[in-house]
Amino acid sequence: MVYLQYREINDHYGSYQEVTKALRGYGMNSTQLIIGVDFTKSNDAKGAHSFGGKPLHLLKGKATQKNPYQDVLSIIGNQLAEFDTDQLFPVYGFGDTVTGGSYLFSFEQYDEPCKGLGQVMKRYDAITQGVVMSGPTSFAPLVRQAIKIVRETNEHNILLIVCDGWVSESERKATEDAISEASHYPLSIVVVGVGDGPWDLMEKYDDTLRNRRFDNFQFVDYNTVFKEYPGDARHLALACHCLMEVPAQYNAAKMLGYFNPNREQPKFVEPPTPYGPPDNPNPGDPSHGILPNWTPVYDSNHKTFFYMNKRTNERVWGRPVDAHALINGTLYDSPTLPNAIEDY
Repeated sequence: MVYLQYREINDHYGSYQEVTKALRGYGMNSTQLIIGVDFTKSNDAKGAHSFGGKPLHLLKGKATQKNPYQDVLSIIGNQLAEFDTDQLFPVYGFGDTVTGGSYLFSFEQYDEPCKGLGQVMKRYDAITQGVVMSGPTSFAPLVRQAIKIVRETNEHNILLIVCDGWVSESERKATEDAISEASHYPLSIVVVGVGDGPWDLMEKYDDTLRNRRFDNFQFVDYNTVFKEYPGDARHLALACHCLMEVPAQYNAAKMLGYFNPNREQPKFVEPPTPYGPPDNPNPGDPSHGILPNWTPVYDSNHKTFFYMNKRTNERVWGRPVDAHALINGTLYDSPTLPNAIEDY
């Protein structure tokens, strides 16, 4: 086993063509793309300066342009098409009422990948219309799900996380531990920040998170790139910035022996199975079979779910499929219900 001393990977490519040439030069002819989308409540406010005061998840039809999430997903998906040969994308959402900071939901039922970029965009539009955004913000469940995929495939993967800000204070240690754990695998983490930020924590993860075997994290500020490059050039510029460190990351994974099929895998605790999408939950999910207009809300303090009516804001502990629960507000003695849903 080769041991490398951690050092920061510098951005030094001038174009997307230079990046792809370098990737092929290191022997990377294919990779897999895993996608995570931030559905925390702060997305409603983080477009105040960068998106004309509109919510960052505003869908076309109500907007005259793609929203930042749609833009990033389409750009990176298209540019990576030549490397992701099977065009099967595992796509996850996080930060809504059901997942909180502890779980994920898949864009497809039973954690199936989306088949092609067109299906990714179609599912994004459908999910965004009905998801109930909440918080807190944590990357830990997503990073650990990506590790699980890499362990199963033993292939290089790029985890693309599109988010609107930083990780909640309560979730930082778990997120930092997950990023460090990911450095034991051939996994490149690329975070594209959309909206107003702040981005100082993302810069820290990019530059100064030292407890890693190699520099596996790249942060890109979407708005900064788009201000610097006009017209169609900005698409290639964004792809270039996102993949800038991947050649060196791929080479580091090779030197560390991560592609050796006989290497002993590090110990790993399986993450929770992702839930089904909000608009089509899996049987057994907290959302499955409940009355219309109700949503489960994960209470991290009590490690359980309560239920909220999206129209009336009414809250109950019992699943709203039972008249007794709706009439009495509970099926059993329970802690006091939270007063608000927040991205905290």
